[in-house]
Amino acid sequence: MSRIYVPTSSAEQWVQFLAEPVKHWRQGFSARTLAYSWQEAAGFPTEVGSILASQFPSVELLLALPEHKVPLPGGSRSSQNDIWVLARCKGQLISIAVEGKVSEPFGPTVQEWQAEPSPGKAERLAHLLSLLGLSSVSDATRYQLLHRTASAIIEAQRFNAAHAVMLVHSFSQSSEWFQDYAAFVSLMGGSANENSMVAVGSRFGISLHFAWVRGNASYLAK
Repeated sequence: MSRIYVPTSSAEQWVQFLAEPVKHWRQGFSARTLAYSWQEAAGFPTEVGSILASQFPSVELLLALPEHKVPLPGGSRSSQNDIWVLARCKGQLISIAVEGKVSEPFGPTVQEWQAEPSPGKAERLAHLLSLLGLSSVSDATRYQLLHRTASAIIEAQRFNAAHAVMLVHSFSQSSEWFQDYAAFVSLMGGSANENSMVAVGSRFGISLHFAWVRGNASYLAK
């Protein structure tokens, strides 16, 4: 995987990083909506910055990488973050894995993902559970929530960040799929609310946080 990253000057340049550009780059869908929201912001989108500042006063965005891939054991497919952000607050670094949503679910459940079991999947699940400090998960847990949260922790370890955040930037005005997110946060030891951040303790010396932020609906029309 290349370690060279090219800055973007427009949201349209984000298309090149999508796994399936024709399928995902559509008006009103998360990839396009998220790209315009973040590309046009001077730093964090206003609503995201406000929620982050509730835990991290004067938080500063250092860099944001669209479609950032984080390798995981047990197969060749990485966890592809919609955006991965390295931020800073009071001298401490923060690793933020951003998952953009409109009406899309958080992918298959763990049960669905394991429908065709393999040694690689068993290895990957064991690794994810170890990173997250879990002994097991229910079959109804969304697999994407597991590996996206793990991404935030893995990159925090790589950059020696003190904090890791899994942040859902949802442009759904009816908060679709929030209950799946809330159930996962509960499993991790927290209580989720919309437009808020919650801390769930430490994983490998890294403080782990979750946030659900409702995005600006005007970007759905971009």
